Order: sequence, then C-alpha cells, then structure tokens
Amino acid sequence: MTYLPEVYKDFKKQYPKIAKGYDALALACHEWGPLDEKSRRLIKLGIAIGLNSEGGVRSHVRRGLAEGITADEMRHAVLLAFTTAGFPTMMAALKWAEEVISKKK
Repeated sequence: MTYLPEVYKDFKKQYPKIAKGYDALALACHEWGPLDEKSRRLIKLGIAIGLNSEGGVRSHVRRGLAEGITADEMRHAVLLAFTTAGFPTMMAALKWAEEVISKKK
C-alpha cells in the first residue's frame, strides 16, 4: 500500500514495536479464512461505515479501488448501510467515499 495517513506514519515512528505488532495482527486476520480479497475489503468498508469512521471509510475505499473494486461496488456497499446503520451514517459514508472516488478519476 502506498498511501498512509500522517497520523499513522507518526504513530509508527513513535511506537515502532507496537505498530509492527498491529500490522502483523491485521495481516494475519485479513488472510486467515476462506473469504476472497474483494469480500474482505467490502466487509471492512461496511464495518468502518457502521463505526462512522471517516478515516476507515476513506482508507477502505482508497484501498478497494487500488485492488480493482469498482466505484459502483463501493457505492453499493455504502448504500447497504442505509437500513442497518441509518440514513445520517450512510450519507456521511457516501460523502467520504465519493470524495475518495472523485480523486481517482
């Protein structure tokens, strides 16, 4: 992955051992089971939406696009949050996703 937010870069510099452990755990969880890469990324996007995590939504949309997930597939994942997470949460996530998508054009 080429893009990392400044806050995470700073965290890695200040706490390299903790960051290394975090990265290893995240990778192990991501690769563990039978789900394919696309499914894992879309699920993680859905979790970020449910948490109303702007950074998480932006990150997973950015990474998904880089991995070949289409903008419409990302939008569909966001719209699925409407009836589960609520209209305001879905709308915020849609705004963040669209901002990332528009930068990729």
